[in-house]
Amino acid sequence: GALDKGRAIFSILASAGGDDSEDFAYMLLFMYQKYFDRNGYSYTTLHDNRNDRGGYRNITLEVEGKMVYGTLKHESGVHRLVRISPFNAQAKRHTSFALVEVLPIIPPAERKVLSPDEIRIETSKSSGPGGQNVNKRETAVRIVHIPTNMAVHVATERQQEQNKQKALEILQSKLFKLEEDNRKAEIEGRQISKTIEIEWGNQIRSYVLHPYKMVKDHRTDYETSNVEAVLEKGEIEGFIEAEKH
Repeated sequence: GALDKGRAIFSILASAGGDDSEDFAYMLLFMYQKYFDRNGYSYTTLHDNRNDRGGYRNITLEVEGKMVYGTLKHESGVHRLVRISPFNAQAKRHTSFALVEVLPIIPPAERKVLSPDEIRIETSKSSGPGGQNVNKRETAVRIVHIPTNMAVHVATERQQEQNKQKALEILQSKLFKLEEDNRKAEIEGRQISKTIEIEWGNQIRSYVLHPYKMVKDHRTDYETSNVEAVLEKGEIEGFIEAEKH
């Protein structure tokens, strides 16, 4: 459809697994950035929340390029990593989870009309690049959609109004996706779920580094033992093509 041709909002959210899960979120970000670079996609960080070890609690990018949303939308879901934990003194095997969320940009004519009492707008000081003057102003914007409790945080622009408009755009994408998921659940006769649990049983893909090496997609059964090519070079085309077909 038309949305497949457009930009995408691309987010990675670590599970509540501490350093291991937040490091896995960084590994996924690195993998996807390599894939974006090879395919000529450009991307901008809209908001991130890093820990003091280089991992990410969450990060949101805006990705642009040919057929970006149509190509990336099937990457949405829970990803699972199995490895020897670098944060465990006993070198024990650890399983980590992270959620990838890919949303389309909704054209203005198709966006929902939001009344002022449906949203709560909060501002804070931006901690991103731009110099001391930028950091002192309250440019970062967080918008909460009160009926669903969905929140969007944008801190990339220099002006508060620009961040507000970008946050509203992302909120429209989240509301669109929620309606699509609810519609699909009703058609399939499933119970509508408001949240995705970032845990065992919901994963779409596993990245196993120990005791053997394998990346496997659980929807298509496509797999490869070349985990370095996947995680370090972003060679995920095989997974994307398998899901398309």
